[in-house]
Amino acid sequence: MSENIEFSTDKFRLDNRVAVITGGASGLGFSYTKALLLSGAKVFVASYSDKGWQEAAEFAKSVNGQIDFIKSDITQEGAAQKIVEAVKKSFGGIDILINNAGIQIRNEWDHFNDEDWRKVINTNLNGLYYLSHEAAKVMAEQKHGKIINVGSMQSFRAGKFIFPYTASKHGVVGLTKAYADALAPDNIQVNAIAPGYIDTPMTKALQNNSERNTEILAHIPAGHWAKPSELMGTIVFLASSASDYVTGVTIPVDGGYLLR
Repeated sequence: MSENIEFSTDKFRLDNRVAVITGGASGLGFSYTKALLLSGAKVFVASYSDKGWQEAAEFAKSVNGQIDFIKSDITQEGAAQKIVEAVKKSFGGIDILINNAGIQIRNEWDHFNDEDWRKVINTNLNGLYYLSHEAAKVMAEQKHGKIINVGSMQSFRAGKFIFPYTASKHGVVGLTKAYADALAPDNIQVNAIAPGYIDTPMTKALQNNSERNTEILAHIPAGHWAKPSELMGTIVFLASSASDYVTGVTIPVDGGYLLR
């Protein structure tokens, strides 16, 4: 290849890069794991239980990829340090962190209690903060890294039945910006992805609710619920050197939902 060519599709490759994905063996997290494995990354999954581990391991084997796991509750004190030490032991370092783990609790505003609030904020926001902090220490030493946070449509909108979730996902955008600014001198890019309405087993009840499904589709210019695979390209882009001059942004992958 000519030295005058400044761009190559190889920039989207993640060969030999080490990625940590919280909740990476189930739901949308498994889609991110697949995308990174297919792009050449070594993936380390941190999850609350071993649900999905076997399927993830089988997928990695099928594409000649490398994967390892740790069972960890990211809300527990010291969990971030344990995860970072475990991935360093398995793969030698950390190049990419995807803060994907999250929970949602729905209720009327006057039925939320303090336990609901703490549970959601601890998982969706505090866990992300502490793990980002620990991973950033490794990335700063090596002078490169990618942190990708997972937001939501509720990073931009209200959500009158999901107060803690909405607060946490707004907070994800704020932390993304703050870390992006602070870590830029160390060549660490920090961005977020905000999935729209995705066709997964967890959303089947909503899709099967005729009234709500019609209402949601009326808000999506693309005209359909997304397949999990439709988020893979954005994740790979943000994890790769193709996005080295992109930092501090939250990219909605929503089929245009926020336009309406």
